Amino acid sequence: MSEVRVRFAPSPTGNVHIGNIRAAIFNYLFARNNGGKFLLRIEDTDKERSTQEAVDALLDCMQWLNLDYDEAPLYQSTQEQHHLEVAKNLQDKGHAYRFIKGENEVTLFRMPWDLENYDCIREIDQQELPLHADVELEIDAGGVRFATISRKQKAVPMEACHAGYKDLKVFDADGKEIFDLNSNYASIISGDTTVKIANGAKITWTRHSVFFTDLIKGELSKPLDSMKDLVIVKSNGSPLFHLANICDDITQNMSHIIRGDDHVENTYRHVLIYAALGEKTPQYAHLPMIVNKQGKPYSKRDGDAFVGDFRTKGYTSDCLFNYLLLLGWSPGDEEKCSREDAIKLFQLEKVKSTAAQMDMDKLYNLNGQYLEVLSDENFITLVTPFVQSYSWYNGNEELLQTVAKLMKSRTKLVTQSESWEYYFQLVEPNDEKLIKKILGKEGMKQALLACADLLNETDFNDPDALGNTLKSAAENAGLNPGKLNQPVRFCVTSANGGADLMDTLALIGKEESVKRLKHNAEKFCLA
Repeated sequence: MSEVRVRFAPSPTGNVHIGNIRAAIFNYLFARNNGGKFLLRIEDTDKERSTQEAVDALLDCMQWLNLDYDEAPLYQSTQEQHHLEVAKNLQDKGHAYRFIKGENEVTLFRMPWDLENYDCIREIDQQELPLHADVELEIDAGGVRFATISRKQKAVPMEACHAGYKDLKVFDADGKEIFDLNSNYASIISGDTTVKIANGAKITWTRHSVFFTDLIKGELSKPLDSMKDLVIVKSNGSPLFHLANICDDITQNMSHIIRGDDHVENTYRHVLIYAALGEKTPQYAHLPMIVNKQGKPYSKRDGDAFVGDFRTKGYTSDCLFNYLLLLGWSPGDEEKCSREDAIKLFQLEKVKSTAAQMDMDKLYNLNGQYLEVLSDENFITLVTPFVQSYSWYNGNEELLQTVAKLMKSRTKLVTQSESWEYYFQLVEPNDEKLIKKILGKEGMKQALLACADLLNETDFNDPDALGNTLKSAAENAGLNPGKLNQPVRFCVTSANGGADLMDTLALIGKEESVKRLKHNAEKFCLA
């Protein structure tokens, strides 16, 4: 295999979507697995929507995910003159033409008429359709337009490129041939002839399709009679995506194009442009769509959809990298996969062709696995900026470090650190249902106040002593051993769960724990 060269080519028009960065990850892994090059191209030709802020966000996102590229980024806007020169070359060779479309004149790529000279086009079969009597068949330099008849005898408009109707013949109601496209093609595309036929009854033609082999989906094909000529230069003189994209892929010498399967329709057209340019077509691989639970494209309406959303929520970059590569590919039996293992194992042929469903629960639990294996120091470094942003944080760094070490294994997202407030100050319960459920039993106030008195005489640095005190307090109140633990935790922390109760009490300290227990028991328990 010649050198593998792949690229990530986002448009800097907003936030970075997880679907786009998933494509970047797959390109990155493919390049690294094959010892090739991973390049970045910033497709900033949309002058109205592209912003430097979006470019900066993109570069920051790639740095956060450690997606290092091998050459300086190519900014597509710097290549505009080259794109226009290629368009002019296509026009000079008859592969493109200027055409009035509505009120504007644009440049279109003409779908090839000399089909036999294109390896990516094959003959399918002979076709025949009835024509609707109320709609003229019209053929001009821009293509073929007519209407066929639905089952309910309604007009069904049809329009496609000339090549889609190779060998087109029109017949009247008596079966007599009244028009042959092949014989008139030259004068039609030159603009000298426009054909309008009102008395046609049916048409016949030879159907052809354009095809390519996708490294993930296998062979894909599309009939030419479902395709129109393609605009490559807009009326304002700026190149359109299709031309610019191909020109830059040639400039950057791309060997493979790995992108989302929403680009499959573009690829049918792109392989034709490559052939018209006389350039070698890269190998294509289209990644499965990321969908929601209903099987529809995953978007912001379904939840977090941008890389920045997950970063803000406290997901680690390693976790997000790992999870996104699972959307369409599997490393084997274990879902948790290091970057090094992913590079070693990754193969495009093992990417699934079916849609990949976004599972937030799986991502959430995977992030917990990544946090759990962090060193205490790294976890503290990760969580500290979040804690420092909370209004209740009092600047006690020593306490923060101790709390972080205790809570690390119980944390799935670092933003859950917002619930650590009770380690730093008194928090009163505010969930009425929990208050009633946990503190609403008759005699609970007396039991908790008596427990507070016992705790006041207990060594909080001795977990066994704390446990025995809570057991004794429960038995004194006529409760089974352990039945007082949850109410004590709730009064001291206002939380229904958390770290080991003995560890929690020891960290908060005797004086503060006893004070909170008495305060919340007096205020929220039944008399």
